[in-house]
Formats: sequence, C-alpha cells, structure tokens
Amino acid sequence: MANMRAIRTRIKSVQNTQQITKTMKMVAAANLRRTQSGMGGMRAFAEKTQSLLDTVLAGGETFDAPLLTPHRENRRVCYVLFVGNRGLCGMYNHALLRFLQRTLEQETREASVIVFGRWGRDLIKQMELPVVRTCQEVSDTPTMDQALELAEELKRLYLSGEADEVHLVYQHFRSMLAQEPTDLCLLPASAGVQGETAHDYLFEPDRASILENVVQLYVNNTVYATMLEAKVGEHASRMTAMSAATDSTAELIGTLQLHLNRARQAAITTEISEIVGGANALKLSKNKKKK
Repeated sequence: MANMRAIRTRIKSVQNTQQITKTMKMVAAANLRRTQSGMGGMRAFAEKTQSLLDTVLAGGETFDAPLLTPHRENRRVCYVLFVGNRGLCGMYNHALLRFLQRTLEQETREASVIVFGRWGRDLIKQMELPVVRTCQEVSDTPTMDQALELAEELKRLYLSGEADEVHLVYQHFRSMLAQEPTDLCLLPASAGVQGETAHDYLFEPDRASILENVVQLYVNNTVYATMLEAKVGEHASRMTAMSAATDSTAELIGTLQLHLNRARQAAITTEISEIVGGANALKLSKNKKKK
C-alpha cells in the first residue's frame, strides 16, 4: 500500500510538471509567431538596405562617412552578445556563450562585451568575460525603439573611438530546429556583393548625402533584424525543448501508471491469497473440532 501511495504521489508530481511544460510551450509558440512575423519583413528590409548601400558605393569613390571609414589604428573591439531572457531553451544560450568564449580566446585586440538579455548573469561573471554593460530590459518581442537605443549606443562607441570595431554575436535562425552562432561585423559598415553599377542611377541631391542616410538606415535595420532573429531562435528553441519535455513526462506517466497497475494487481493477489488461506485455516479448524 505504501508503494502504491508513493507511485501515485510521483504521478501527481509529474503531471504538475507536464502542465508547466505545456504552458511554457504555448507561451513560446505565441511569442514565436508574433516575433517571426516581424522578422520576415525586417530581414527583407535589412537586405534591401544592404543592397542599396552596395549600389551607392559601387562607383568606387571614397566618401568622408565616419561609420564607413575604418579607424587608423584597430586596437579595440566590442562584441554585442544577444542571449535570451530565460533558460529552458536547450543549448541555445550555452552554445552562443561558448562561441563567444572561443572568439575571445583567438582575439588579439583589447576586447569588451555588451550583453543584451537577462540570462546567465552569474555564469557570465564566473567566466570572467570583459563585460562592460548588461542590457536586461529586453522584451520577448523587441521593438524598433529598443533597436534604435542600442544602435545609437554602438554608433557612439565607434565614433568616439572607444571601439574600433563593433561585432554582433547572435544565433542565426535557420529553422525551428537549427540555429547557428554568428559573428557579424556591424561597424565599420561595408558593402556586400556589389551588383549594379553606380552609373545606373542619378543621385539627388548628391551621392554623399544619400550615402550618409543609407548608412544610418543600414545600421539601425541590421541591429533590429538581429534582435528579432535572436529572439525567434530563442522562442523556437524553448518551444522545441518544452515539447520534448512534455513528451518525456507523458512517457514517464505511462511507465508509472504501469508500475501502479502492477502494484495494485500484486496487492489484490496478496489479499485474495490471505482470504483463501484464512478460509482454509477456518475450515481445517472446524474439521478438527468435529473429530
């Protein structure tokens, strides 16, 4: 009886855990749909901005654009690490942290790190990463206002000379089951694959003015697209992890239910045996008295 009581207690505990994992899966799925819908449009917008920047720079001319011009001495680099707000999302955060750690081990310049997200504060402190700032007020569905605030801070670091390069370290979203740690150099901004040539367009008022606006737009859009992509990866990883956890609890409940049925059957068999044994003993006692 005590064994059955322990099994029932365990089943109840696992059922409570299952309810929690189901709820977390539903919340992650809702956040994923909301963030992913914004990421698709923003990613296309950021790619178009990159294409526009390539077009403006296609002429090969040099421009006095501070965000495009590399510093004369490249001695300091700033890494912006995009982690999640919480754990329970598989290896999403740990893989990203290990990727940054390997990157810093190979870095020969003076490095600093800005952490964007609430996860792993104590762990990051134990790893003794050169963290100079932590942005913990991060929404599960980032807004453009948050992206602009971060983008302006990164521009300030580059223009003031506090950082000669600015890199974004995040999980590149490939699919619901696959994210890839990525190191993207944000500043100084540079052209990608140049397609169309500059003489295909007429620039008004002039190419330099347009370039300055395009560079600002490129940096802002890239930061926002990265924030959204990192969040989509986090929500997808958490939904996958919670789905696996829910399936595991269902299997465990089935196994425990089987053990409970066996224990109940054993208890019933024992009771029947005791009843039969008692009846036989009583019958034997009556026969002895008759004799």
